[in-house]
Amino acid sequence: QVQLVESGGGLVQAGGSLRLSCAASGRTFSSYAMGWFRQAPGKEREFVAAIRWSDSNTKYQDSVKGRFTISRDNAKNTGYLQMNSLKPEDTAVYYCAAGGGLVGPYPYWGQGTQVTVSS
Repeated sequence: QVQLVESGGGLVQAGGSLRLSCAASGRTFSSYAMGWFRQAPGKEREFVAAIRWSDSNTKYQDSVKGRFTISRDNAKNTGYLQMNSLKPEDTAVYYCAAGGGLVGPYPYWGQGTQVTVSS
C-alpha cells in the first residue's frame, strides 16, 4: 500500500510558477512510477506528466511540455511538479498517483491540491 499527500497548490497570476509536491509513505516508492493528473471543473481528469522512479524516464502531456517539469527525490520519497508560465487553462485540482509504469495503471491516489491561475 502507498499513501500519497500533495501540497503546494494555490492561487497564482498567469505567467507565474508553482511547485507541487507529492510525499509518499508505505511501500517503497522506488518500484513505482509517479504520475500527475488534473481535473478542471466540468471536465474529465487528464494526464499531465509521469516519471519512472527507477530511471527517471519521463512523459508529458503536449500542452505542458516546456513549461512543466516532473522530478523526484529518492531520499525524501517525494515527487515534484514544477509548473512555470502558468495559464488560466491550467486551473484544476492536481492529483499525484503511483502506479506500475509511465502509462499506468495507477491504483494509488492522493487527495488533490487546487491550482488556480488568474488572468
